Amino acid sequence: MKTIEWLGDSLRILDQTKLPVESVYLWTKSYEDVAGAIEHMQVRGAPAIGATAAYGFALGALAYEGSREGLDAYMEKVSARLESTRPTAVNLFWALRRMQDTLREARSVEDLAEVRKLLVQEADKIADDDRRMNRLLGEHGNALVPPKAAILTHCNAGSLATVDYGTALGVVRAAVAAGKEIKVYADETRPFLQGARLTAWELMQDGIPVTLIADNMAGFLMQQGKVDLVIVGADRIAANGDTANKIGTYSLAVLAHVHGIPFYVAAPTSTIDLKMAGGQDIPIEERAGKEIREFRGIPVAPADVPVYNPAFDVTPAKYITGIISEKGVVSPPYSVNFLKIMVRPS
Repeated sequence: MKTIEWLGDSLRILDQTKLPVESVYLWTKSYEDVAGAIEHMQVRGAPAIGATAAYGFALGALAYEGSREGLDAYMEKVSARLESTRPTAVNLFWALRRMQDTLREARSVEDLAEVRKLLVQEADKIADDDRRMNRLLGEHGNALVPPKAAILTHCNAGSLATVDYGTALGVVRAAVAAGKEIKVYADETRPFLQGARLTAWELMQDGIPVTLIADNMAGFLMQQGKVDLVIVGADRIAANGDTANKIGTYSLAVLAHVHGIPFYVAAPTSTIDLKMAGGQDIPIEERAGKEIREFRGIPVAPADVPVYNPAFDVTPAKYITGIISEKGVVSPPYSVNFLKIMVRPS
């Protein structure tokens, strides 16, 4: 089951808001369709958002009906619309920069059909790079996983959050492939329940042992000695190692620190944003209050109660044991070691 699939003139997206009850696909035929799918979390997860936005950019070029001279200005509007969808996930901006660079490099190409072809090829390459990076990331992370380990994860950082294989769950899959008899505890991840709806479903599809827990059970689980390590994904990592991920990640990191449990972040280097000095600089998306007041249209709180609904929090680098990337496992001090791996071929 593919998260996204390019069909030549449209992008097919697995609607993750419908899982696990039903598998429904969206056929997006315009960049506005793609922007809407990202905003409404029908596609989510930083790497998947990046690849989806790249194809949205290509769809913008395919729909353009003007002259070659006006294409660049039109594509600036397309890019701005796609950039406006989710402010925290840096992979979105990383992928769109690659698409913009490809367009700039094609400035001397007069044939619009050829320009469109180049943009689709670059979007394909972004998707292929994600698949490759996740496999490598999984291999590096596997070395950190003891045999018969119990791994706690948060939100969904699997194949549904990427083009394929996953980041945190990519490590899980690599450990299983290596013959390690591991099991996973999945936090439900309020308020959107990505852990309950997506991670638990995804692991069950693969036959990997998974136990679902409510978010407020994680500390007790650690206290009982039932967790060997925590592995989560990331939406943006600052130059000092501070990491933005789904709301609730910070709490898990503090709990893991108190209980002496290794806490790892699994993310490709495209998620590292060296322009952000620290976590205080990372923009945090705040979503609509109705996501907490109700679930799938069913009220669960007073209709007029004020809501604070940040989609992400920031885990300080001091609570992160290591960051697993496609270029290896990065240890503190992150501000020094990020610079070393960024120039290292993967």
